[in-house]
Amino acid sequence: MKTLVIIPTYNERESLPVQLAGVRKYAPDVDVLVVDDNSPDGTGEWADAQAGADAHVHVLHRAGKAGLGAAYRAGFAWGLERDYEILVEMDADGSHQARQLPDLLAKAGEWDLVIGSRWIPGGTVVNWPRSRKMLSVWANRYVRVALGIPVKDATAGFRAYTAATLRAIDLDGVDSQGYGFQVDMTLRAIREGATVTEVPIEFVERAQGVSKMSGSIVREAFLKVFLWGLARPFRRGGVKKSRPRTRE
Repeated sequence: MKTLVIIPTYNERESLPVQLAGVRKYAPDVDVLVVDDNSPDGTGEWADAQAGADAHVHVLHRAGKAGLGAAYRAGFAWGLERDYEILVEMDADGSHQARQLPDLLAKAGEWDLVIGSRWIPGGTVVNWPRSRKMLSVWANRYVRVALGIPVKDATAGFRAYTAATLRAIDLDGVDSQGYGFQVDMTLRAIREGATVTEVPIEFVERAQGVSKMSGSIVREAFLKVFLWGLARPFRRGGVKKSRPRTRE
């Protein structure tokens, strides 16, 4: 299936070359879109050079840093306009390992949303302090209880959507960032009747650069999940249980 891997960047000049080389090695048939938010460290210029040398690499330049959610929405729009069938979210920093990309792609298309999960059997995290691990574990439990969705790692950012699922979601209405963006997209996909599965991954803390995650992004996610949870009893229909689609 025609597949696009979307990699948002802001000051990822050190890590992007390693990640891009990994994607090209382990999934040589996919296309890559680097969505750069005018990185002052030259990430966008480096990506342009790669795009000039490799027809599978593309670059979308944005005016400035506007957040992860906005970058992915721009990447989704770019890919949908060009009729990609599978669209993948992937970080530039190496925490989403390219060698595990084929595991997601093997399920893509059979399922509407495939999530690379840290919190199902076989999933692990590397180089995280205990405090951060517990925050993620309890945040995802909070999401499951508050929203009533059967996903173990709704905050995960390594995932693959079908184009049909993204077209069904009101992407213009998604204004969350970071963890909140991933939860929002998961919830919207399930409410549209999308089938969802999780595959185990080994999540590795970045080796280069600086994390873009902040306390304000975490607080935004907790608040929005709380508000979405309050609205849940008043929505019609509820959440559909995820199940595999039958192949024809």
